Amino acid sequence: MTIDYNERIPNNVDLAGDRRLQRALEGWQPRFLDWWRDRGPNGFHDKEVYLRTAISIEPGGWAHFGHVRMPEYRWGIFLAPPEDNRVISFGANKGDAVWTQVPGEYRSDLRRLIVTQADTEPASVEQQCLLGHSAPSLYDLRNLFQVNVEEGRHLWAMVYLLHAYFGRDGREEASLALERHSGDSDRPRILGAFNEATADWLAFFMFTYFTDRDGKYQLASLAESAFDPLARTCRFMLTEEAHHMFVGESGVKRVVARTAEVMKGHDTEAVRGFGVIDLNTIQKYINFHYSVSLDLFGGESSTNAAAYFESGLKGRFNEIKIDDDHSLKQDVVRVPKWVDGGPGTFEVPAINALNERLRMDFIADCTRGLARWNRVLEEHGIATKLCLPHHAFNRKIGAFSGHAVTPNGTPVSLKEWSLRYEEWLPTAEDKMFVASLMKPCFETGKVASWIAPPHRGINGRPGDYEYVRL
Repeated sequence: MTIDYNERIPNNVDLAGDRRLQRALEGWQPRFLDWWRDRGPNGFHDKEVYLRTAISIEPGGWAHFGHVRMPEYRWGIFLAPPEDNRVISFGANKGDAVWTQVPGEYRSDLRRLIVTQADTEPASVEQQCLLGHSAPSLYDLRNLFQVNVEEGRHLWAMVYLLHAYFGRDGREEASLALERHSGDSDRPRILGAFNEATADWLAFFMFTYFTDRDGKYQLASLAESAFDPLARTCRFMLTEEAHHMFVGESGVKRVVARTAEVMKGHDTEAVRGFGVIDLNTIQKYINFHYSVSLDLFGGESSTNAAAYFESGLKGRFNEIKIDDDHSLKQDVVRVPKWVDGGPGTFEVPAINALNERLRMDFIADCTRGLARWNRVLEEHGIATKLCLPHHAFNRKIGAFSGHAVTPNGTPVSLKEWSLRYEEWLPTAEDKMFVASLMKPCFETGKVASWIAPPHRGINGRPGDYEYVRL
């Protein structure tokens, strides 16, 4: 099949001018579409969805809105505009011109970084593939599908890099990205958080708030890369990732608002009987998704992270704005460690603590969103506060893996944890209750009773707009 690349796959990388790359993508695209139909949003392939499509990097082309069937979505490949005379801003190669091709000595590490990022994109689509059947409104259904198609486009972005710069190895890795599947016992996704089920809309909102926020920081650190095509790709991806986090933050905020409204109206915290999600359950979902997302940053002290920084492959968040020498050769910092039976710290070279530096940036960002949720409770006169659990809580990777800590940071025995963890994490009963509320509300302009309506529509459209034509 011959593809008109400028029409079918909008791009600013001159796909039409590279015959070798054309052939590679001609072979990959049908497999991607097969994967989308098999593993993507279940049951909605023939429905027209009001989607934002990037057709160029220009202000008028970045956000082109219109109704489109998802299998016909124009998954484009875009790099942010190049920076004139850009140089490497950190590590041993600081001050050198950035690379437009892959240096041989960094080929393996760069491929690993791109493959890991690529793997997360289809994974989240797979995790969310059944959610459309329980959407609380057409507005939310559209937002789910917008997130899904953009994750698909982000896979295209990484696959382009693999095909364009890594030869046969890249083509093989691009194929494998469609062969691993979320939660598959034989061929799971690379990172643990992307093998967890997203079974309900509260989990979806938490995922897009916390786990997509991890994605923001990972992309931002790759956007500093000395490999300029990767840096430019990630900078453009970040513009789309912002919407995913908005979906999460505003979604949880609307859940909290509806719960607060019922609590105030009936003067009780026991609101399940009124068909809304109680604050304790919301807190448990926060505890789970936050702790799982913390693990995505890796170990507190990491020689791999140090090597990526030293080589110029992966920087810090807003690297260029940090006021230091961008080499970290002489600096030491304290990072978390299990010390004398509880959470403590120890001193390591700053260059080994880059995972933790990124995790701390993530925590500060998460805290700001939590404050906005709590403001909703305050406005309803409710004293209860939602909070982030201690960073040692429910960790499976790093210094606190294998140790038991309560959400407030108190160490407990593994036996006590086994008896009490259901106080802090969603139970099967909690999930069943939330699932019982997940009835679709597809009437135009209506919203399910467990969530507040959105404050505004999309792209200036009214609340009763037909965002998905069912």
